[in-house]
Amino acid sequence: MAQEEDANGASAEKTVTFTAVKPQLTVEAPKAADAIQFYKSAFGAVECGRSLNPKRKADQELPHILSAELQLAGFAFLVSDATGDSATAGKTEGVSMSLCLETENFEAAVDGDAATEGEASACCGGGVQAVLKDPYGFAWIICSSTKKAETVE
Repeated sequence: MAQEEDANGASAEKTVTFTAVKPQLTVEAPKAADAIQFYKSAFGAVECGRSLNPKRKADQELPHILSAELQLAGFAFLVSDATGDSATAGKTEGVSMSLCLETENFEAAVDGDAATEGEASACCGGGVQAVLKDPYGFAWIICSSTKKAETVE
């Protein structure tokens, strides 16, 4: 919450309303275009827009993707190439993020292009989940709906 002064000089809280949260997946340049294609084919993501870095070292070099917005299950996320001047270029040790995709067709979802890490296991609410690692190092948790949970032995 931001602080701001009112007409009398007293501080008052300013309410900030956010309209969306969009995680940004930053991949080693110049692999963002390949990652975008992977998310489209593996998860059915739809690309909504793309902005390119106009700076290129050579005419034959592809421009880096500054940001591409993808939609998946009513949720937006961004994919970009890591560049030296990017705020997200550096990796932070001990920090990670996983994206969880819920589905009612668990078997079809885990039978894709990403590598499954370990066996399917029970998750909260009585469902089942599996962790997939995509070719770019991001973990995606695929879980069944708790309404139609499957048993895991």
